[in-house]
Amino acid sequence: MNRIFSLFALLLPVTFLYSCGLDQNQSSKELALEMNDRKIKRVTDAQLTATVDEWGKALVQTSRKALTAELAKKVGDQSRCTLEGIPAVEKLEKQYAVTIDLLSAKDTANPALNTKERELLLAYRYNALNKMEQTDNIQKVNDTLFVYNSPVATNDPICTTCTDDAALPFVIWRVVFEKREIIRRINPKKLQELAR
Repeated sequence: MNRIFSLFALLLPVTFLYSCGLDQNQSSKELALEMNDRKIKRVTDAQLTATVDEWGKALVQTSRKALTAELAKKVGDQSRCTLEGIPAVEKLEKQYAVTIDLLSAKDTANPALNTKERELLLAYRYNALNKMEQTDNIQKVNDTLFVYNSPVATNDPICTTCTDDAALPFVIWRVVFEKREIIRRINPKKLQELAR
């Protein structure tokens, strides 16, 4: 009887540890993300802006490649300009918790956009009309949102396909970042580099 009890007493902790190990492996990603969320991070506006600039450029570059490949499959097909159903874009949106859109001239009157964004689009449109240089832009829309805009070159297949006005080829990438999600995903080591 003592031997059975000793064997049982030995197997119980092993079984318990084994079962805990399985659960730990299954939720290690969630745990790591939660632990990262709980770290105290001091992030300045300058660091946030630098991060939005860096990530915005990378997200637009990857999205541009994906959309260009999609448009090459069906030349002139504007249905892909909404970016819906493009796996690479959807993956980026989920990974960075962002929204990626393409805007055109009609969006200068889009009531869903913030007033600041519509004003910026009007400036981009003015520059396009006057054939002036277009550059990327970062806007802090409010206390919680940053918007990265990047104009598409007029000779780019994305611009020629996705514009809503053939007389004025005008398309802008728009990436919306939530401040909380930037802070959540930012690497503390990267913050130290940005602080220098």
